[in-house]
Amino acid sequence: MQENDGKLQHAEGGIEETSENNKGQLEESAQAEPKTTGEVTSESEAKEQPDNESQQATEDDKTDDSNEHLDEIDESNAEDAEDTENEKRHTIPMLDYHSMSMENLVGELQRLVKNEKVQAIHKHVSSIKYEFDQKFQEFLDEKKEEFIAKGGNEIDFRYNSVAKRQFNEVYSDYREKRDQYYKNLDQSLKDNLNKRLNIIEELKGLIDIEEDINTTYNNFKDLQNRWKNAGPVPRANYNDVWRTYHHHMEIFYDFLHLNRELRDLDFKHNLEEKQKLVERAEALVAEPDLNKAFRELQTLHKIWKEDVGPVAKEHREEIWEKFSNATKAMHQRRQEHFQELEKVYEKNLEKKHEIIASIAQIAENVANNHRGIQQQIKEVEALRDAFFKAGRVPQKVNEETWSYFKETVRKFNRNKNAFYKNQKKEQQVNLEKKKELLDLAISLKDSDDWAEVTPQMKRIQRDWKKIGHVPRKYSDKIWKEFKDACNHYFDRLHAEKNDEHNAEFENFKKKSACLDRLKAFQLSGDKKKDLEDLKAFLTEWKQYGRIPYNKKHINSKFNKIIDALFKKLGIGKQESELLKYGNKVQELAKTEDNHAIGNERVFVKRKIDEVKSEIRQLENNLQFFSGDSEDNPLVKEVVQKLNKQKDALQTWKEKMKNLNILEHKLNKESEAEEESDGGEEE
Repeated sequence: MQENDGKLQHAEGGIEETSENNKGQLEESAQAEPKTTGEVTSESEAKEQPDNESQQATEDDKTDDSNEHLDEIDESNAEDAEDTENEKRHTIPMLDYHSMSMENLVGELQRLVKNEKVQAIHKHVSSIKYEFDQKFQEFLDEKKEEFIAKGGNEIDFRYNSVAKRQFNEVYSDYREKRDQYYKNLDQSLKDNLNKRLNIIEELKGLIDIEEDINTTYNNFKDLQNRWKNAGPVPRANYNDVWRTYHHHMEIFYDFLHLNRELRDLDFKHNLEEKQKLVERAEALVAEPDLNKAFRELQTLHKIWKEDVGPVAKEHREEIWEKFSNATKAMHQRRQEHFQELEKVYEKNLEKKHEIIASIAQIAENVANNHRGIQQQIKEVEALRDAFFKAGRVPQKVNEETWSYFKETVRKFNRNKNAFYKNQKKEQQVNLEKKKELLDLAISLKDSDDWAEVTPQMKRIQRDWKKIGHVPRKYSDKIWKEFKDACNHYFDRLHAEKNDEHNAEFENFKKKSACLDRLKAFQLSGDKKKDLEDLKAFLTEWKQYGRIPYNKKHINSKFNKIIDALFKKLGIGKQESELLKYGNKVQELAKTEDNHAIGNERVFVKRKIDEVKSEIRQLENNLQFFSGDSEDNPLVKEVVQKLNKQKDALQTWKEKMKNLNILEHKLNKESEAEEESDGGEEE
């Protein structure tokens, strides 16, 4: 019994070591090992055999309805029997792999393969692989939809996933270790099976040997020791081998009726051992840690089956009934626990349906702008995380719930991708529009026609801002080229304006000096000489050209002084205007710039038309006063304006006449030059 107590202590220690970190292990039994009925049907694996076939049949009838509580233990013990290291699978936490990301699943698989016995992690690896494959397929479907949404052909879709490559490498390592382990184990299990079968044959032969009963009994004990040390056998043969061994062991004990003393001594010892096991099993009902209690009960069944022999016939049914009832009570506790878990799973299912409904709501109302969709992507990601963290659902609806979830997420992704697909079409159109503006900006960037091109360049910039986004891979490049072209033009324009400003400021300084001299000028009394001097002032003033806009008031000062001097010489306003204009005509004649002369003609003609229009308007106004006296202030005001405009008209006509004379003179000179050139050629 000390040896048996050691096995129990080992089982308890192994469980207690991990009980705090493995609070969900009962869920493992419900989810990862959902066996409530076993494949083993022979009840003789766990209880004493009746004396004859009728008793066996009666016992079978009694227990047909109650075998369920034994089958899971027998199946688990058969699995552990292949290798004692396999028992460690009970103490390795079965984590919530469903809530893990693909990267975390790879990390957990790496940890298990590196640190745990390969034969103890089969169910863990299977669960990890199932979850990883589901998540990767969902991820792959999303990427494929994005690829197709961007205009790709489904047949050309390829995707290289780092997580998938890492998972395949670790899983391949696991399979190699697992295959090598079972390859090495297989022959050993077969050899051990042959040893045990040979022991059974020797046990069967003991009753046919004619020798001293004590010698036979000693040989029996030797066979028992050899049996204990024969090693593990294949799990498929485990129950049959033990059933056969116990059957022939009981036959041998019946044979020992010739030496009742030896037999009764063994029966008594075995009964004491089994009573202790019953007491331990009954005490487990009060164990608060249900998972620990079940693991210990499994160990008790293993000791009952493998280490303790039969008892006297009159005690067999009674002792087994007590042990079976204790097992049944534990089974009932576990069933109640699983029922409570099912209630939790149902609540989890409600949560997951609510989460899926929220995702479906977003999928039906995908935003029509980038910012809105990015916000919805974050919301869907948060809902996905909540889905995985919501916990397990009933096994019967697990696949259905997962499929519903995947399809809802996929619907959102399809609608999202459809938006971006349409947006890419718009962006392509925008790209073409911006390319046209870029080409136009490049063609104008070196132009010197500032008056014509500057407004055009400003319009191009405004139009550029009105055009929407372009594909990201082109946006930086085309914007840089456009900005460089615009900057190039406006840098040149500003440099030109700076040069003009400097020249205009120089002109202003010269005009200021000229104005100062004009202010100091005194008429000599010689009208002809004074008139020539004033004309010289006019000529000098005109030659200085443009001045800064904010300095143009200097022109008014000059004209006011020059008009006052002309007036002192007895020259009227109109004549002084023509004198000043005569200087301008002379300047035009010097330049011989037909374009400038033409512009001046257009300007003078427009002024003539404006004055004529004003005269007609004033004459129409006078008709309203036809019955009024000329002393009427309003009439006087209109008459004054009319006379002033008539004088102005006469002045502008004289200016046009001067231009006509100048143009005629230039044409004559041009004809004379052409005739002269023609004569020289002859």
